Order: sequence, then C-alpha cells, then structure tokens
Amino acid sequence: MQFSDALIALCAEAEQALSGHFARIDAVSFANSSRVLDAFREHRVSDAHFAGTSGYGYDDRGRDTLDAIYADLFGAEAAFVRHSIVNGTQALTIGLFGLLRPGDVMLSAAGKPYDTLEEVIGITGTPGDGSLRDFGVDYRQIELAGNDFDYPAVEAALAELGDRVKVVFVQRSKGYLNRCTLTVAQIAKFAEFVHARSGAWVVVDNCYGEFTEEAEPTAVGADLCIGSLIKNPGGGMAESGGYIAGRARAVELCSYRLTSVGVGLEVGATLGQNKSLYKGLFYAPHTVAQALKTAHLAAYIFDRLGYEVEPGWDTPRSDIIQAVRMKTPEGLIAFCQGIQAGSPVDAYVSPEPWAMPGYADQVIMAAGAFTQGSSIELSADGPLRPPYTAFFQGGLTYESGKVGVLSAAQTVLDRCHR
Repeated sequence: MQFSDALIALCAEAEQALSGHFARIDAVSFANSSRVLDAFREHRVSDAHFAGTSGYGYDDRGRDTLDAIYADLFGAEAAFVRHSIVNGTQALTIGLFGLLRPGDVMLSAAGKPYDTLEEVIGITGTPGDGSLRDFGVDYRQIELAGNDFDYPAVEAALAELGDRVKVVFVQRSKGYLNRCTLTVAQIAKFAEFVHARSGAWVVVDNCYGEFTEEAEPTAVGADLCIGSLIKNPGGGMAESGGYIAGRARAVELCSYRLTSVGVGLEVGATLGQNKSLYKGLFYAPHTVAQALKTAHLAAYIFDRLGYEVEPGWDTPRSDIIQAVRMKTPEGLIAFCQGIQAGSPVDAYVSPEPWAMPGYADQVIMAAGAFTQGSSIELSADGPLRPPYTAFFQGGLTYESGKVGVLSAAQTVLDRCHR
C-alpha cells in the first residue's frame, strides 16, 4: 500500500507523542496477563481441559473450569462462557430475560442502549415478536449528565418506581452514541449508589471494555457483566460465543434462560471449541492492548486532519472504540472503505451502506476479519445519520492496526480533501 510522505511523517509524530500512553497500556496488559496466568495455574489448566464433548455435554471439565476462571478474573461469584452464544446481543438478551419478570421495570441509566437491543426491549419492532415489552416488562431511560450518571434523576426514578425496578442497566461503552465511555471507577460509585436505594440488579453491558483496565465492573459492585467473545475476551481466537459473570443467583437465573429451568449449566456440549476459548482468554490482555494502541493512533492522526474524535488522542480509555466524526456520508464511507482495504481478509471488497438487520438506519461496516463480525479484529462501522460518525475498533496487532489506520486516512485524504 502506498501512503504519502506527509502521512508517514504524521504517523511518526503520533507515535512519539503517544509513547507514554503506550507504556501505560503495556503496564495494564502485563497486570491483566499476570491475573490470567494466576487463574490458569490456580485451576490447574491442562491439555485435558481442551477435549470436547457432544450431546448433553455432562461433566465437561473444560467448560466448567473455564466458567470458574472467568468468575475469578471478573471478581464474580459465578460465570458461564458458551461458544453457542451467537453475539453480544444474544448474551444480553439471555441476561435481561433471565432477571426480568412481568410487571418489572428495566431502568437504563446511561441513555439508549445499543441499537440491536431496541427490538429486544420493545422500544422498536413489531408487537407480538417476543420483546420484553410483550412480556409485560416496562422500560425507562435516563440520559447521562455530561460524562457521568445523572444521580438526581436516577434517585428520583428509583423513588418513584420502587420495587418494580429489577434491573438498572448500564452500557459501559458508547455504542453508536456520541458520548463518553464509562470507567470502572464510575460504575463502582454508581453501583454503590443504586444498592443503597434499591434491591435492583445493576447489569453492565461490558462489550468492548474487558481488560482495558485492571478490574471489571463485577469486581467493584456490579451484579452482572455481559459480553461477547468475538470482542475483547476472545483475544481474536474465539470464533463465536459470549459470557455472563456476576452474583451467583443472578448467573443461575440467566443460566435457566440459556438452557431451561432446573437444567441451567449442567449441560452444554463444547464440540471441540474449548481450546480456542482458553487460548483466546490467554491472548486477550495483549490483544486488547494492541487495539488500544491502534485506537490512540487513529485519534491522533484524524484529530490532526481536522476531525472531531472521541475520546481524544491523549485520553485514557475504558473501551477499544474510537469514534471519528466524519461530518458527511462520503467521509464515513471513505473511512470504512479505507479500513477494509487495509485488512487481511477481503481487502479487495468495497463495503457499502445497507439495511442491516436490527438497525434503524442504513449501516456501513468494514470487517476484513478472520472471524466474521469480530470486533477485536480491525473493523469500522457506523450508521448513515448525522454527524456520520465512524466507530473504529480492534487490531490484532498494532502493526496491522497501524496499516489500517493509514489506509483509512489516505482514502479520506484522496476523496474528501481535494
């Protein structure tokens, strides 16, 4: 790939400016890698744990041990990890349907959840399709106050709705919203606040956030964390799957939604997938560090090219997503097509906006990944609506991520800066 001399010089400038941030990211990666290795040793992981089971999957030693390792790493009482969970949305659906009952209220305290949850909740979609609203679950939403929770509004809602609030939902990452990502410290303070005023479960959509800090939300007070294995915790090795970790009773209730009441986690054949899940978890802290470095680089370069970026290039991160407001549909399309051209798989393909299932607007998605839809690999996407924000994430290695960022920047320069 050919990049202009000016762009190469800008990249060198960025790496020099970011050296301190890269060192901090490496320190977090080392701490998290040490925790993973400690958990592997504590649970005596061996080759026998990689064997697959079929049918009911009774007594799957690898599956049960991996569940225990996730619980330890997330500071949780219990957890389950399953390759059969198809995406983060399904994992969240399992969690929400596991905890909520007719007449309950789901209170979203960080604004609108990710687009694909709208039909699950019943905000949009066809009545009768089986949303939470169809089953008599009410939904309330409170926007963030700047870069933090709106504590007075949450307190008022809890006082008004009382025991009907069974889930206070927190989306840690920005998703497709133009807002900040919430830190573990912010979630810790918020969970304590909610628990002092309510018996509700604090449930965190942890997608994109795992291993970006040295602790997860369940280690500091959240009752449940939910995420996808083809994002951070799969380390680029897991080819599918999701996890739920948290309080033992909450995890048990979710397990009944995963399989059936009374069966829970006693079944679930792993079909030879255990090794990739273990190996992905082993790689995850390092892989997340590569993605974070790539995000910082993208923020620096596009900031210097005159675009608004969130977070800023010198801002510590609590997820791997980098938002770049491209201002025009042409800019968003150019960015995503540049990422695709800099990817290892399907680099010859030119993505176009389309009516993607579960989204209200047309979406363009660049995903030249070894695993379809894997967000920890180099990818970018965004809905075609103002301010035409590109949501960029991933990079299995910093070097490949750097190529992808340069490819996106060069494509945008060639098409939009003439």
